Amino acid sequence: MNRHDDAAKLILRLSLGILILLHGISKMTHGVGGIVSMVHAHGWPGFTAYFVYIGEVVAPILLIAGIFTRLGGLLIAINMLVAFLLVHHSQLFMLNDQGGWQLELQGMYFFTAIAVALLGAGRFSVGGAGGRFN
Repeated sequence: MNRHDDAAKLILRLSLGILILLHGISKMTHGVGGIVSMVHAHGWPGFTAYFVYIGEVVAPILLIAGIFTRLGGLLIAINMLVAFLLVHHSQLFMLNDQGGWQLELQGMYFFTAIAVALLGAGRFSVGGAGGRFN
């Protein structure tokens, strides 16, 4: 593995972590009342809405820092699957006006999270390339 591989891992981690964390900050600021309504509408207990904080605050911080990165990527991927199910299920097979997938942003988050979970943090992280927490 060379330095470019580690730099690419850093770019993936930071871009995904920062972009998802912004969604988490919004939920911390405005609350998760809308999500509670959605989970109730699907017959789930209301407390499950609060798991969004794990997927959109805790997991991105893990990615940004580069500790427990594989777990953080997995948590974000699970968070995106739940978002597909609760919010975007009707758009799953739709195209937008430009011919792209209606859920291309959410799909990019999901597949990038899987890539991060498979690749790990790399050398430019708190955990280090072969670190105990990477």
